Amino acid sequence: MEKQVNKNRGDYFGGTLMFLIGLGAMLRGRSYHIGTLTDMGAGFFPVALGVIIALAGIALVVSARLSTLKEVEEKLTPEWAAWICILAGIAAFVILGRYGGLVPATFAIVFISALGDRQNTWKSALVLAFGMVVLAVVVFWWALQLQFPLFSWG
Repeated sequence: MEKQVNKNRGDYFGGTLMFLIGLGAMLRGRSYHIGTLTDMGAGFFPVALGVIIALAGIALVVSARLSTLKEVEEKLTPEWAAWICILAGIAAFVILGRYGGLVPATFAIVFISALGDRQNTWKSALVLAFGMVVLAVVVFWWALQLQFPLFSWG
């Protein structure tokens, strides 16, 4: 139970610190012209960012408060399967990115790396990989127009 209490204490301190930093940014940003969404002033971004940071701090404190105080047994041995899957995924991305294109490279890195998590099945890794391929195509190829072919041979 000691380890869980220490973890929660860190969440309390971290959340409180984030809240105070966000509050400080909001107060300091209010000294500048804030403006509106269509005519943003110099203080708009610091105030908006301060609100987001403060809300994240509050969420962190609330989640620490709501978490149960179960005793957590920490494993000190490294997760070799996870390390191997992540490194193999990176290697597959490099090779397939060079010789196969964005779609196979993205699919490979996500699918292989996801298999390193004990809780993932090959089906959930497959769904995650397909979802990330769609996201990568939309963001990198379509929206940002990155010069990375979707498919290439050789």
